[in-house]
Amino acid sequence: MVEEQRHLNHDKWMSIALDLAESAMSRGDFPVGCILVSGDTLVGSGTRSHTRSGDVNELDHAEISTIRDWIARGRPLGDSGDLTLTAYCNLEPCLMCLGAMILNGIRRVVYAYEDVMGGATGLDLSRPLSAAGIRDGNLYIDSHIEIIGGIKREESLALFKRFFLDPANSYWKDSMLYRYTLEA
Repeated sequence: MVEEQRHLNHDKWMSIALDLAESAMSRGDFPVGCILVSGDTLVGSGTRSHTRSGDVNELDHAEISTIRDWIARGRPLGDSGDLTLTAYCNLEPCLMCLGAMILNGIRRVVYAYEDVMGGATGLDLSRPLSAAGIRDGNLYIDSHIEIIGGIKREESLALFKRFFLDPANSYWKDSMLYRYTLEA
């Protein structure tokens, strides 16, 4: 019963992230939405921006915007006793975003659609990422982050297919993610 309730909550929160992704796409941006949840309280949200032709940068990812929103709100936490921060993203986070989440104390990441081109959730964080091989006090080894993928995957896949099939959108056209998505 607890696991079933947890899955229902994942569906609920991912639906909100997907709605945000839809709003990003309606502006002509890459359809990625992210929310941050503490207990049963939404404490941050964001979308991908700056992906339109002539205005592209690779810093304004939905996860980064969400963390910024949470910080701007004063880093609130939910009142349900569950202080574990969970990020819900309709696309698997990249290395930059996963690192930012870990450094900001987010201990659970739930995503919908796998990013075959740049997703970072499959990295082995149990070993040192640096050549020095130092284990004690390593931010990533000590993070104990939980990753859950595939929640509302089909809905997110459909959104990315719509984005890539629209000739007005040039972001990541002909990329590995583009080909993978259209073949799925």
